[in-house]
Amino acid sequence: MIEKHIILEDIDPVVFYGVGNGHLQMIKSLYPKLRIVARDNVIRVLGDEEEMASFEENIEKMRRHVLKYNSIGEEDILDIIKGKQTKADGVKGVIVYNISGKPIKCKSQNQQQLVDAFEKNDMVFATGPAGTGKTYLSIALAVRALKEKTIRKIILSRPAVEAGEKLGFLPGDMKDKIDPYLQPLYDALEDMIPAVKLQDMIEKNVIQIAPLAFMRGRTLSDAVV
Repeated sequence: MIEKHIILEDIDPVVFYGVGNGHLQMIKSLYPKLRIVARDNVIRVLGDEEEMASFEENIEKMRRHVLKYNSIGEEDILDIIKGKQTKADGVKGVIVYNISGKPIKCKSQNQQQLVDAFEKNDMVFATGPAGTGKTYLSIALAVRALKEKTIRKIILSRPAVEAGEKLGFLPGDMKDKIDPYLQPLYDALEDMIPAVKLQDMIEKNVIQIAPLAFMRGRTLSDAVV
């Protein structure tokens, strides 16, 4: 018998374990030969080596499912363990999923052109009237790239320019001062990344805030702005 510790990285353990640990109890019932104990984001497993290898592989598939879709159900768990494609995997054209598991997709031909341009170019400029999804779609593409580890950080940058109204003196550090100008970006991020995880990313500078005036001379090969 062997023992392993599996760490659920980059996901919310509460989503993975389910309400009242329902998902965890189901996983335990599907692997009766293993002794499984979970605490926070660490799963401790004791049992046969062959059974352990199957368990570890399927847990990683479930973790990636939660990372991609921000949710997982009992049907998804059964499909993964049986080696089948989940229903969510069969949906085409999804950029990313919001925190409630709803797919975010292009709703117009112009939005699809933006996505296509993002795939083919290092720098993309999106112009258009307010409300056409420029900011929201851009954030969705950035979050997807971060989840897929094709980038290492997201830098949010906007010119600190007032829209006709004088805000006056804003107290606090640089982040506090520029936050009002970045609120549309925060709104989109909060719709796609769980609040606790988002705050952790900001604190670790995985998601970084920088005024446009401070961007000169920076290397952005590892980031989406």
